[in-house]
Amino acid sequence: MNRAIATALIGIGTAQFLKVPLHYMETGKWDWKKLYGSGDMPSSHSSAVTSLTTYVALKKGVRSVDFGISSIFSIIVMYDAMGIRWQAGEIAIAVNDMNEQMEKLAHEHPGFYHKKREKELKEMLGHLPIEVAGGAVLGAAIGAISYLVESKK
Repeated sequence: MNRAIATALIGIGTAQFLKVPLHYMETGKWDWKKLYGSGDMPSSHSSAVTSLTTYVALKKGVRSVDFGISSIFSIIVMYDAMGIRWQAGEIAIAVNDMNEQMEKLAHEHPGFYHKKREKELKEMLGHLPIEVAGGAVLGAAIGAISYLVESKK
């Protein structure tokens, strides 16, 4: 497999795995759904793109086109994770709250009909800046380790 792709996939997997014990440390509860869910610390998106960019920087150099492409890709992904995706999560929270209020209103006022949603909107979509930064630090370490392991062969 392509070493750069493998490095990014290891970045994703490591970040997703770390979400479980970090969540436990914060809440005292094991939540194995964190292994495949979005949001939380550390950002697997940030970890993936930063591990890739770090690996490319060390392998090809910071003056390479590959590094330039990877850097811009990383910036866009991390900005999206804490910007647009975070806001989408905030909107989902508001919609879910409104749906709950409409349900209560319908029960309190006969004749007022509200069809309950079968499933709430997913609220945990994006990341706080600290979660993105945590993923970036993790990714930089993974990218560097991947390069160092490869270069020792």
